[in-house]
Amino acid sequence: MGRLWGRANKTTGSAHAVRRTATSVIILGAFSTHPNTVRERTQLLAHRLPTTVTKNSHDNPGYGQQRVALLTQHGKEIVIAPVLKSALGCEVVRVDGFDTDTLGSFTLEIPRAGTQMEAARKKARMGMTLSGLPLGLASEGSFGPDPFAGMMPWNLELLIFIDDMRGIEVVGRAQGSTRHVHLVATDWAQLETFAHQAGFPEHHLVLRPAGEGELRIRKGITTWPELSEAFTQAQAQSAQGQVILENDLRAHAHPTRQGTIKRAAEDLAARLQSLCPSCHTPGFWTVDRIAGLPCGACGVPTRETRAEVLACLKCDHQETRACSGSAFADPSRCGFCNP
Repeated sequence: MGRLWGRANKTTGSAHAVRRTATSVIILGAFSTHPNTVRERTQLLAHRLPTTVTKNSHDNPGYGQQRVALLTQHGKEIVIAPVLKSALGCEVVRVDGFDTDTLGSFTLEIPRAGTQMEAARKKARMGMTLSGLPLGLASEGSFGPDPFAGMMPWNLELLIFIDDMRGIEVVGRAQGSTRHVHLVATDWAQLETFAHQAGFPEHHLVLRPAGEGELRIRKGITTWPELSEAFTQAQAQSAQGQVILENDLRAHAHPTRQGTIKRAAEDLAARLQSLCPSCHTPGFWTVDRIAGLPCGACGVPTRETRAEVLACLKCDHQETRACSGSAFADPSRCGFCNP
């Protein structure tokens, strides 16, 4: 996807909306700031920007009564299956017989090989192989600091849908703040306070003795008596009497993460319901955005998105669709009004 931005030049009285790609720079609009009304400037913008706008289809993608394999041992089917059943009419079939933790664990005793997307694709393919089904699903999550200020824990969930009948992959995404906290504790009072902050017992906990390379990990702690017993044991095992406590990030143990997975399923369903107007393949979705939404005060194109480019996963069909919502950008987003 190209980088989009708007630029205003007060010296020359001109403004440009530019899209850079790896191979070219496309001028989307160059406008004088002399027209006296926002209406005139908007007409200029509409004249110069792409105007081929077709509403994409939201017909039945043909997955009604189809069975879709989901390889999971952490209860993800509980939040994914109802969403896809309601939207698509398909049946999500939970597949077991393989320990998905061997592909990577949040407690890092087994590092994940490859990228988040590669891990999701591998799990989906394994589920399809084990079940013999041509449709497969898999969810993969990642945790880290938020992408804005890096000050709070953040969860990104990918939900991949593989359709070997059509030869396509469609990926739903969701992200947001989450519970992912750590503590090195030496006494019960300190640990008890932290457990409340971590959302325990609704959010399960993981506990281990402090120490480099320590693998005596107690996962899935769900009750206060169990936590007390695990703390006493781990403290005795630690040379310094220190215990590391953190959220259990597995889906069945983390209600906040379950909510993010559900939103990823809703995003996936919306993408699958969006059919290519030309060949009717599911997954007709946004692949690029065009900046240039005019400022509501001066009419100069801003960095805000004016239109989206949608493309098919199978054929070459593309459409440019005007964004719904306000026809003008807030002046605070304008490089001319608010440089």
